[in-house]
Amino acid sequence: MAETPLQMTERLYGKLQRRKHAAKKWSDAYEGNRPLLFASPEFSTQTGGLFDEFSDNWCAVVPDATVERLMPLAFRLEDGSIDKTAGRAWRRSECDVEVGLALLEALITGRAFALVWNNNDGVEITFQHASSAIVEYVPGRRRLRKAGLMTWHDHDTEFATLFTPAMAYRWQRPTREGGQWTGRTTGLSRGEPSHIPNPLGVVPLVELPNRSRLHGKPRSEIATVLPLQDAVNTLWAHLMTASDGLALPARAVLGMDRPVREIVDPETGEVVGEEDLPLDKFRSDRLLWLEKQGASIAEFSAADLGNYLRVIGVAVEHIAAQTRTPPSYLTGQLVNVSPDGFAASEAGLIAKATEMQRHFGSALREIMRLEALAQGEGSRAGSLALGSVVWRDPQFRSDSQYADALVKLKSLGVPDEALWERIPGVTPDEIERWKSMRTDAAGAILGGNIVDLFGPKPDQAEDGEVTGAA
Repeated sequence: MAETPLQMTERLYGKLQRRKHAAKKWSDAYEGNRPLLFASPEFSTQTGGLFDEFSDNWCAVVPDATVERLMPLAFRLEDGSIDKTAGRAWRRSECDVEVGLALLEALITGRAFALVWNNNDGVEITFQHASSAIVEYVPGRRRLRKAGLMTWHDHDTEFATLFTPAMAYRWQRPTREGGQWTGRTTGLSRGEPSHIPNPLGVVPLVELPNRSRLHGKPRSEIATVLPLQDAVNTLWAHLMTASDGLALPARAVLGMDRPVREIVDPETGEVVGEEDLPLDKFRSDRLLWLEKQGASIAEFSAADLGNYLRVIGVAVEHIAAQTRTPPSYLTGQLVNVSPDGFAASEAGLIAKATEMQRHFGSALREIMRLEALAQGEGSRAGSLALGSVVWRDPQFRSDSQYADALVKLKSLGVPDEALWERIPGVTPDEIERWKSMRTDAAGAILGGNIVDLFGPKPDQAEDGEVTGAA
């Protein structure tokens, strides 16, 4: 029996709710909200929640170090030319800003989503969090989307839109327990139907998965970091607890009775007992009289807290190795490192970022293909599907390194336009402007209009002296 749209909505909604727990786990880890694990019950009882809000958070460093190497600049068509229309649509939806947030969420939670839809004011691209969207694929077809669901809340009402290749089913329900999905009426004009045709003919919700496998779900970048993060937090808690009582040398008085004072009856003046003398006075005055013969002072050396630091250092090294994050990002130490050595330390991160550019680029191409379909440009959509994404160079080099490399490539006959594309951060619009400036300069030279290039020629007097010069 075929599944109805309402049944599909309820099934995908239940699957999305189960995913929310994992998404919240990774989001909390990124924010440093982790309970203290690997500590004994006795330690937790003694500290009394003192370290509940403490975290030496490495779970934020790893995805942050990766996402800063992922910056899409433009989209190429099948023939290798830059699609200016796609670039304008990309900026019109502010995707040049939002894509960084989406890729960061994909690294943290394992996936993010993008919706392409033709609203009343034009085609809009919006990015969605993993806890509010889900895509289902055709069985046996890992890239062919069967349906997509997007949800959101507004006050006491929950909304959902089920996208299929043919229709968009818009639902709403009260957030109170037991609320049932009904056709959407809130926010729609009078007479507007709840369910509308899908003009694209494909599911407009695209998934941006991170490190998905042939058989398995996308994976968070901090999945391998979290166990070591919990261990580091526990080690820091033990270190700080030990430093509270063992970081300073301890002294003991030998061969002397404990300091006491007599308890005198105020009415009779007789001594009725004795009590221990508070040691706070001795600590503040830093003075103690040893009146008993043979009394001496012994000292217990301070605990070596460096043992904790060495274990923490090893854990951080394991985080760097397992996530291919340069040690300089984690330790903050960079002393007398040659350029070649620094480049070698970043080789793993560069390779990982390059691999991610390839996988995320496939999803970004699909997003722009849908944008072209929404604009009614089927030919451009097909060309974008076979094109590529122009990314910023994931390796950070100095200006002198880039200049030296470009000069050497120029000597091999590489065209100027190809060299300009290799300059980090240079957009296709800037390259077009440079080409126009070069054309204007060439035209001025051929036309003999040297004044527009270098300014007016200084006037010369009869005696040869230059006049009129600034």
